[in-house]
Amino acid sequence: MVTKLPKVDVVTIGVGWSAGIIAAELTKQGKKVVGLERGKDRKTEDYYMAHDELRYAVRHEMMQDLSKETITFRNNDKMRSLPMRSYGSFLIGVGVGGSGAHWNGQNFRFLPYDFELRSKTIEKYGADKIPADMTIQDWGITYDEIEPYYDQYEKMAGISGEENPLGGKRSNPFPTPAMKKTEAMRLFDDSTKRMGYHPYVQPSANLSENYTNPDGISRAACQYCGFCERFGCEYGAKAEPGVTVLPVAKATGNFEIRPHSEVRRILYSNGKATGVLYTDLITGEEFEQPADVVVLSGYVFTNVRLLLLSGIGKPYDPNTGTGVIGKNYAYQIRKGSSTGYFDEHKFNNFLGSGGLGMIIDDYNGDNFDHSDLDFIHGGMIILGQTGQRPIANNQVPSGTKSWGKEFKDASIKYTNASLTVKGEGASMAYKQHFLDLDPVYKDAFGDPLVRITFDFEEQDRQLTKYLADKCEGILKEMGADHIDTSRDLGPYNVAEYQSTHNTGGVIMGADPETSAVNNYSQMWDVENLFVVGASSFPQNAGYNPTGTVGALSYRAAEGILKYMEKGGSLI
Repeated sequence: MVTKLPKVDVVTIGVGWSAGIIAAELTKQGKKVVGLERGKDRKTEDYYMAHDELRYAVRHEMMQDLSKETITFRNNDKMRSLPMRSYGSFLIGVGVGGSGAHWNGQNFRFLPYDFELRSKTIEKYGADKIPADMTIQDWGITYDEIEPYYDQYEKMAGISGEENPLGGKRSNPFPTPAMKKTEAMRLFDDSTKRMGYHPYVQPSANLSENYTNPDGISRAACQYCGFCERFGCEYGAKAEPGVTVLPVAKATGNFEIRPHSEVRRILYSNGKATGVLYTDLITGEEFEQPADVVVLSGYVFTNVRLLLLSGIGKPYDPNTGTGVIGKNYAYQIRKGSSTGYFDEHKFNNFLGSGGLGMIIDDYNGDNFDHSDLDFIHGGMIILGQTGQRPIANNQVPSGTKSWGKEFKDASIKYTNASLTVKGEGASMAYKQHFLDLDPVYKDAFGDPLVRITFDFEEQDRQLTKYLADKCEGILKEMGADHIDTSRDLGPYNVAEYQSTHNTGGVIMGADPETSAVNNYSQMWDVENLFVVGASSFPQNAGYNPTGTVGALSYRAAEGILKYMEKGGSLI
């Protein structure tokens, strides 16, 4: 029997960055918001002295239980899809804070080119530059239009950084100065400047100094302990929902978080969402939570899956190219990299921070000429110093035996004498890359799992080689004595960790025929349903996605308030 609860103004599905930002903005305006989170509640105290690499980085303490719900995967529609039984290519967070609780803190604004990718590419290179099966789209919003929301997000999070010389114009400087430069970063900085590049310190959600944001939230500076990615921050120095926006929402008295609440369906009738159906994972009870506005703010796979399970929106059909739900799934290209080994130079690699590093954008977006290249877009090149933890980091030069005395000696020698420079390339959307419901495999409730159909294309292979060559050149200039370069990109393999930068499936645009949401993240088909997150990206850029998710969330919050004030209509 389903228990129907009292109606609220807004219900969010998931309580991560998007839901936290929206809840904070709406509750400050007196709106009653309920956040439903499938995982447990969290607080900063949970992470005190929890520098346990085995527990968090290897055994994935903060991630979704794949035995209860996972994804299935295939490279193409001729293959049989199989479930991901253990974590590999990407990590799916669970619990209050979502992936925002265990992210590194690497924070970026997309380039102006990214938001008008298709039109700008055609304008400069002609339509023939875009392969026939590539389905890239403009976002339906420009950089100048989204810039104020980037600014709002960065001030809330206290992003530390310095201006990107090749990035879009900023209305304000970063709220806190750039992170400290390590010896390795200085070496990269000096070397790339000699090569004519434009290095800058990576924007970071790990505070460079103590900071109080516009909402009055005070946080302490980063201690450079190196336990960021896959870990919660015991200092609260890493910006995450639990130490930024969620306390603001809670303080209003208008926000309630219900952990252990698995949303099973979005309920709707007569063209409008009426609420959600969810199961209490502790008691097994089922509840209906009515709401005036429903915000679907989960991870990419959750957003797409719930829409498909609820029968909302037209599912994407790769054979005809029609439909929008599941369309334009994209990933990140991160195989192009070089590792340099230094015989006489030592670095303090054990220290670090999730967002610590030096970057060049000379080969990102359209910052370089593509006329004679077999790919479009590009990617950033980064020397990151996130902290070399002992289990997962044990690099030795190629040709070294993988066991015995030689291996041990090389491991010790190069622990603090190796540096990696890597490319992070954009991932373009293709007609044959999509998300749908698996016809065979189901979750613990008996509902179909979401299925990924994805593979690397020739575009990705060419981009990988190009960025890898540039990485190798930088390490040569830095004086590495031995360099190993990864430039060959094989088929996509879901079992090998690469990046948790999954995007698309509920994409943003200006046309309901080719997109699922408008530029306020409002669904074209269901006007009181807002779908917020990286699922909105029509393709992925050469950066980490979180900063753009944050900006879109602030714009969505503004849109929801406008919608409610107008009494209901498309914005």
